[in-house]
Amino acid sequence: MKKTINWALAGTGGISNRFLTGLRAVEGAHALAVVSRTRENAEAFAARYGIEKSFDSFDRMLEDPSIDAVYIGTPHTLHRDMAVKALKAKKAVLCEKPAAVNAGELGEMIQAARDNRCFFMEAMWTRFTPPLAKVREWLAQGLIGEVKVMQANFGFSAPFNPQSRLFDPSLAGGCLLDAGVYPLSLASMVFGGKKPERIVSHLYFGEAGTDEEALVILSYGGPRLAYAAAANRTAMKNDGWIYGTQGKIHLPDFVFSHSAELLLDGRYNYRYEGDFLSNGYNYETEEVMNCIREGRTESPVMSWDESLVLMETMDAVRAQWNYKYPGEKG
Repeated sequence: MKKTINWALAGTGGISNRFLTGLRAVEGAHALAVVSRTRENAEAFAARYGIEKSFDSFDRMLEDPSIDAVYIGTPHTLHRDMAVKALKAKKAVLCEKPAAVNAGELGEMIQAARDNRCFFMEAMWTRFTPPLAKVREWLAQGLIGEVKVMQANFGFSAPFNPQSRLFDPSLAGGCLLDAGVYPLSLASMVFGGKKPERIVSHLYFGEAGTDEEALVILSYGGPRLAYAAAANRTAMKNDGWIYGTQGKIHLPDFVFSHSAELLLDGRYNYRYEGDFLSNGYNYETEEVMNCIREGRTESPVMSWDESLVLMETMDAVRAQWNYKYPGEKG
């Protein structure tokens, strides 16, 4: 039997609901506690899902010695402070993407993990699903030859609400951090976590003052290019494509994809449909727990350096548009 790891969930919104579904599909994972800003929300969430402990204070939750790991599913602007506190309390941290508002904040979080020798990872859940694992295998084997171009979209149409985390500038709203992080992360994975040599971007700002459409083109040197598009008020065909000198890879609806296609220039077509358990969030949870049991402080699949490069890339896009969030530091 694998050692049970007790989790606390920080936040009771939709993302925490989805994470909990995945967590409960993992052997040895136990949702022990939940923390929210109000006692009513915490107790209601705990009662709904049969969670033993509820807290209305993050600090008091961290004092509980039975908690091994903390999942942070709160708005982006709260991530840095919560993660640093948890790491100083010697709790492993899985922090929802984007892990921070900017690279300065993320650097503080990584330093706290390093100083306290605690596990920390950005919760880029798609990176760990079976289709993405298979794509990494195909790329490592060189099956499509030299990779030249990656193209991916992630756009959806959300009802406009200037107070919601998707649109409120004070919550670091906008599509770049919330949706653009997915195609940008795919580009990073495809091109080995390298820092892009050049970034060209366009942002469209809506009535709340936050970005509602984003287009980013990245150059990784020579013919290696990535195209990433995102939106939060425009539904897109959210496929991912990776083009090489000997073929291509297709990820249908890539953020939620249950399959991957290998197309070798008419010579060979193969569709991978591996077992996809639960809702997909279970795979990142398994990775975190395996790393904790092995004494690792970071995952080789979603490393600190790669998360930092990804955050620096989004910072660079915003800098091109002189776009800062209210009170932003770091």
